[in-house]
Amino acid sequence: MDSRVNYFGNSLANKVLKHINSASKVLSDSGLPAATQELVKIRASQINGCGFCTDMHTKDAAAAGETSVRLNLVAAWREATVFTEAERAALELAEQGTRIADAAGGVTDEAWTNAAKYYDEDQLVALISLIAVINSYNRINVINQQPAGGYRPGQFG
Repeated sequence: MDSRVNYFGNSLANKVLKHINSASKVLSDSGLPAATQELVKIRASQINGCGFCTDMHTKDAAAAGETSVRLNLVAAWREATVFTEAERAALELAEQGTRIADAAGGVTDEAWTNAAKYYDEDQLVALISLIAVINSYNRINVINQQPAGGYRPGQFG
């Protein structure tokens, strides 16, 4: 499989990615736990069918010490016993925030209230923003049919 365009080699795309990457850096430096960030990115990427991002974030999470058991169970987090209640709340928010077109009401008050039990206002802002940013990356890569499998942890810095 080849990508439709050389997105990462295109000068206009580099200008766009510069801004998305800057937002991503702000979020990685936020008070939202790094493990939670990776779980959210993985789950949104799975929902969106973004192989490139799923590959990237599972490999980055593993390189940061995440266990294969947890990585293998992200898609089935509701039935898994290996996630904290805070992580579960973040995963639910990520799912609802990614699937906003599937529900007339968007993100439920219940999902929001549950996340607010575990995360302070800055962390909630980071979580909302992270969901938006990973969905942007997913859409770029899915539309472009960016191939998955060749990512190396830390490849983009």
